[in-house]
Amino acid sequence: MNRNTAVRLLSLALLASLTHAHAVNITVDCGSGSGFASCKEDAENWAKKTGNTVTAMQTPNDSSQKLTIFQQQLAAKSADIDVLQIDVVWPGLLGEHLLDLKTYVDPAEIKQHFPSIIRNNTYEGKLVGLPMFTDAGILYYRTDLLKKYGYKSAPKTWADLTAMAKKVQAGERKAGNAKFMGFVFQGKNYEGLTCDALEWVASFGGGQVVEDDGTISINNPKAVNALKTVASWVGTISPAAVVTYGEEDARNVFQAGNALFMRNWPYAYALGQSDGSAVKGKIAVTALPSGPGGTPAATLGGWQLAVSKYSKAPKEAAELASYLASKELQKKRAIEQSMLPTLPSLYDDKEIASKMPFIPDLLDVFNNAVPRPTTPTKSKYNQVSNAFATAVYNVLTKKQTAQTSLKNLETQLVRIKGRNW
Repeated sequence: MNRNTAVRLLSLALLASLTHAHAVNITVDCGSGSGFASCKEDAENWAKKTGNTVTAMQTPNDSSQKLTIFQQQLAAKSADIDVLQIDVVWPGLLGEHLLDLKTYVDPAEIKQHFPSIIRNNTYEGKLVGLPMFTDAGILYYRTDLLKKYGYKSAPKTWADLTAMAKKVQAGERKAGNAKFMGFVFQGKNYEGLTCDALEWVASFGGGQVVEDDGTISINNPKAVNALKTVASWVGTISPAAVVTYGEEDARNVFQAGNALFMRNWPYAYALGQSDGSAVKGKIAVTALPSGPGGTPAATLGGWQLAVSKYSKAPKEAAELASYLASKELQKKRAIEQSMLPTLPSLYDDKEIASKMPFIPDLLDVFNNAVPRPTTPTKSKYNQVSNAFATAVYNVLTKKQTAQTSLKNLETQLVRIKGRNW
């Protein structure tokens, strides 16, 4: 061995030693089910590139159980989990325990995501979550039936939707399908009704229930008009039983070929186009309609990557979160798992469009996405959501008028707020 070779080998040995000395292990929440293996593989690829190691942690599919685990861990200031996958409605609930990712992530990288999601993930000025994938409410419609009844495009307003639903429903029933309905949505009293109702109210220009500055805004004439309109659908263009419907109830009616329009999340598209579906090849999606003088609104869903502020390796944990939220991996998840990207540029990607042709059509939907008021109401969001859903449910079931219900809701929200959110 000559002198130069010996020096080179010694240098590599020293570099390996130094790398090993600084290597850390990052524990990352990878959820469960089909997404776990993909998340674990991606995290391990990051580990190979950086010389660190990762532990992929399984957490329950049930979001309530998962939230309970996180709240217990973070309240105890535990460093057991470094990177967490958090629901879009959790930044306000967990924000005080999460790292400000603006300290670690390039601002140009943050700017690539939909602004509405970044706004949702900002808690008291801190960016506490990097968007991983997104969801938003969309309108499904039957392309064959719109053509059959002379319509050239999907409805742009709720008034158009109502008129089209009445005409097609009457025609299909006359043709022999007594079960046919014009419009199905999520009407039972749960978080799903909060999502639907926020879209109705916002699309009429009636605000977001509680605004970003904490102002309670729900008791206003535009919100009243929105709920009056929706209540008029129950038992006419929508089944009376729609007040018991969740996502799957609505999907089952639509996928069986018994509805013209459906409000649902993007997951229903692949199922509707699958073998055995009665509407395969006959459906399309678009943005939800708007009310008088309003603009289309879609409630924001999806998952974020956050870093515990109790992590013993915050820099490396933030790097892993950034890697998992990267354009490269969002494209991979869109193609392999139909998870919707949070980067507008990917909605023009030709490879995604060829594999998942419905995704490019959703760009306008996410540009008009509305966050639930989780960030301004912080730890009180669940109380606010329950009160809002119940108030809307009382209108849909004719227990109260829209005016009375929203006035009572305002009083209730003031009581929940107390001195501060």
